[in-house]
Amino acid sequence: MRRRLAAPLFTAALAVTAVLLPASAAQAAPADKAAVLSSWTQTGASSYNAFFAARANQSAWSAYGFDWSTDSCTTSPDNPFGFPFANACVRHDFGYGNYEAAGTFEANKARLDDAFYADLKRVCATYSGVKKTSCDATAWTYYQAVDKLG
Repeated sequence: MRRRLAAPLFTAALAVTAVLLPASAAQAAPADKAAVLSSWTQTGASSYNAFFAARANQSAWSAYGFDWSTDSCTTSPDNPFGFPFANACVRHDFGYGNYEAAGTFEANKARLDDAFYADLKRVCATYSGVKKTSCDATAWTYYQAVDKLG
């Protein structure tokens, strides 16, 4: 139990630290690229927020050589039935692309897919009633697609 709590707390602290570092500090420490990548691809909201803060300031992270490219939700709608899933897809693409480039994709795929599903569920949590039920079902379908086909 204690170990389960320690890892998310460390990850959250790393994510916050990574966002708060000045650009020069971030560029001077590419040896921590794997840790930064990991901090931006966890299931929690703090990881999601840290990723999008970094994405908005990509030049601060240029020394890391991250691949920021995305095709959003690929051939699936970015906003199915009006549910805004595009950002979840963007972060998922970031994880897939960068872990593939690092040669550690298979070891991280399940967590990346879980983070994607967590992002989708956060979108769905903003709805209620039938709309939430529909969103949850759509999120599950998107998750199953990346889990089985991604």
